[in-house]
Amino acid sequence: SELPSCPYILWMFVCCLFHLGDRPGMLCSFKISTAWSCAWCLNPQADNCFSTGLTRRVLVTNVVTGHRQTFGTSSDVLAQQFATQTPMLYNGCRSGEIFSIDVRQRNRKGQSWKAIRLFHDSAVTSIRLLEAEHYLMAADMAGKIKLWDLRTARCVKQYKGHHNEYAILPLHVNEEEGLLTAVGQDCYTRIWSLQDASLLRTIPSPHPSSKDAIPSVVFSSRLGGRRGVPGLLMAVKQDLYHFSYN
Repeated sequence: SELPSCPYILWMFVCCLFHLGDRPGMLCSFKISTAWSCAWCLNPQADNCFSTGLTRRVLVTNVVTGHRQTFGTSSDVLAQQFATQTPMLYNGCRSGEIFSIDVRQRNRKGQSWKAIRLFHDSAVTSIRLLEAEHYLMAADMAGKIKLWDLRTARCVKQYKGHHNEYAILPLHVNEEEGLLTAVGQDCYTRIWSLQDASLLRTIPSPHPSSKDAIPSVVFSSRLGGRRGVPGLLMAVKQDLYHFSYN
């Protein structure tokens, strides 16, 4: 938090695994330094694994066996997400490269283990797979948000207006409502249409813009439960705000 442009994170993952019968619960603890990102795998073919994006490498860990698999990269890995329909891990790098790894394979020297490769002109700060997993949304430190077709490795849409210069900022995709939401470094929350990439709404922060007051947001199609209505929650400093979807 003291060095937002160059963080050093001591990352700990604690997993409690409970077994049926007389076997006691098992506590697994992993300490990893200089971690930039992490992702949990929900794919049944590799559902005991999580990944950590480190400085110039990707570390995939099996929490049951403790086995670790390392994939060397040419840049820091700032964003990660596992696919759910295939055992693929997608990674976004400081160099602007996005690449996928089949976590079933053994790591090999060189770059031959990389599958899909996409490229931004600036550091990739967030990646989000869409539900069908044919498309991937990515944002970078130049403020560009692009929608990539993974089948053709081509950019098919750009969402303009996002502001970023050096921060690692998340993307929020809600396919049910057809919305993309992102908070810029200028502290403005912007909402785009997923379908035509048009900017639908810009919400200024209730607090003065500053590095330590960038809002955190979450959009829900049913805020408050199954009978809830669409809405946006925004947290800034000690305050929590609600915006209705209308």
